Amino acid sequence: MPVYDYEASDPAKSCQHCAFGFEVTQSIHDTRLTACPKCGAPVRRVITAPAIGRSKSMLDDRAKSAGFTKLKRLGKGEYEKVY
Repeated sequence: MPVYDYEASDPAKSCQHCAFGFEVTQSIHDTRLTACPKCGAPVRRVITAPAIGRSKSMLDDRAKSAGFTKLKRLGKGEYEKVY
């Protein structure tokens, strides 16, 4: 499911949760949020870069738990394990 970023339309009338922005996991078919789920202040969806790199650490953890080893290239034909 996609993760959408929201922020308060008017930071002066917002709570700590929506003043600096928050993320919501929603189906692509769900309607946009129009109000903060905590304080009810009006919010807007923010366009951000795709979340391709956000899950990198989780992907590394899953690879380690599956038995894969991460290597760093030192030179031509030389590698070392990264812990």
